[in-house]
Amino acid sequence: MSNPNPARIAIDADVLAADLLVGRDARRMMDIVREHSWIELVASDELLSDAEEVIRELADDELARDWREKIEVLQIEVEQSPGDHPALASAHAGNAAHIISYDDDLRSAKTAATLQGRISVSVKRPDGFVSLFDPESLYDVVVGGEYPGPDSDPRA
Repeated sequence: MSNPNPARIAIDADVLAADLLVGRDARRMMDIVREHSWIELVASDELLSDAEEVIRELADDELARDWREKIEVLQIEVEQSPGDHPALASAHAGNAAHIISYDDDLRSAKTAATLQGRISVSVKRPDGFVSLFDPESLYDVVVGGEYPGPDSDPRA
């Protein structure tokens, strides 16, 4: 088991869809990714397809297609084995330190025990990630030097 990259995040389909359709904590969490070019969203195509389908079902085809085009700009694409949980598979393949999800089963002690020794990853709800995120200390570890602040417009 290798050390995960603390600047790599796998975001479950429920949070990706909530960012677009609901806002609130999911949007605040995704804004962290969009505001910092050195934070990377790792995602399999299956994970993005799951989120795209939720958006299509709750909104419409055009919004889902537009969302997919924009999220692919942020995506560090990783491969996923058939049948794997998309967020877990993305985190594992992308060496991510974090999974952000609303899925209670994914955040359970049982899942944590199952993953122990296989993948070193923290699974949090968007609000939990936002409350703990410290870009200044993470920047020093990942990039090095003094944190210059956000370097991207989250609405671009």
